[in-house]
Amino acid sequence: MIERQLWHPVALAEDVAAAPVAVRLLGESLVLWRDDVAAVHAWTDRCPHRGAQLSLGRVVQCEGGARLECPYHGWRFEAGGRCMQVPALPEFVPPATHRAMTHAAREAHGLVWVRLDAPADGEGDAIPAFAPEDDMRLRKLNCGPYDVETSAPRLVENFLDMSHFGFVHEGWLGARDMTAIDDYRVEATPHGLLATGCKAWQPQSTINSTAPAQVEYTYEVTAPYTAVLTKIPEAASVGIDDYRESIALYICPIDAERSRVWFRLATADFERDDTALRAFQDTIFLQDKPVLESQRPKCLPLDLRAELHTVADKASSLYRRHLKMRGITFGVC
Repeated sequence: MIERQLWHPVALAEDVAAAPVAVRLLGESLVLWRDDVAAVHAWTDRCPHRGAQLSLGRVVQCEGGARLECPYHGWRFEAGGRCMQVPALPEFVPPATHRAMTHAAREAHGLVWVRLDAPADGEGDAIPAFAPEDDMRLRKLNCGPYDVETSAPRLVENFLDMSHFGFVHEGWLGARDMTAIDDYRVEATPHGLLATGCKAWQPQSTINSTAPAQVEYTYEVTAPYTAVLTKIPEAASVGIDDYRESIALYICPIDAERSRVWFRLATADFERDDTALRAFQDTIFLQDKPVLESQRPKCLPLDLRAELHTVADKASSLYRRHLKMRGITFGVC
């Protein structure tokens, strides 16, 4: 399954601290923990001895470094996954085959990312880039997580869709009497797609909006379950010179029909506190959530004949073709 060879976000980096953390990815239970130099590790959440959840254990400091201790019989595993100590047999030296199942883990964009399997070519895809990450003129902030009973591809498609603004986000991102979608450009890229020239009339496009405005959007799918939008409202509507805002959508495909979502904001707003910015994002996404959870099937149909399409849907149609071309099977039907 190609999805196992891709990087996926599984937790906020700040949430993985002294204690092990249980997460789920692609239908598998994992445990996250940090060693004595704060490096993050991701293992299958199962002790190889008797199958107990390692996430119920603890991290202990030992000579030679931190170890993850199983809650059942106290077996202790070093950062590379090898068992170093069996308390029931103090003199026993565990062989190299006594080890936990480990997976690749990294930190980026304020999140912990995991790749379950190494790609056959030894390289594979990188963690999806977020272009504004290194722009010091923009403030970075993560919002979420939001747990949603739908597939990851349904969430990406919703993120790319402007036609729902006037109905789901009436009074915020759209209005029922201003729902026409101008033509826009969409093209395939090596990682997904790029949609440019997208425009929407919005009563309040951002928390900074002081007046309704025409807003220009650019959308980019940067990985099968990741996308980025950049919005540029009319300058007079926000009161901040050269205002722009980018929002990355990061999805953990927990199960085929259950997902966890984070948004990473890159904004020119340095005035409001984190709580205010997160509250605005909460408002918008929690309007989407019940509609997303109502869709049937919950998995995204890749056969374009399964649902109806118009030219206003051409970004999502290209997204479906891209998933099919990549061989994505998780969260689609």
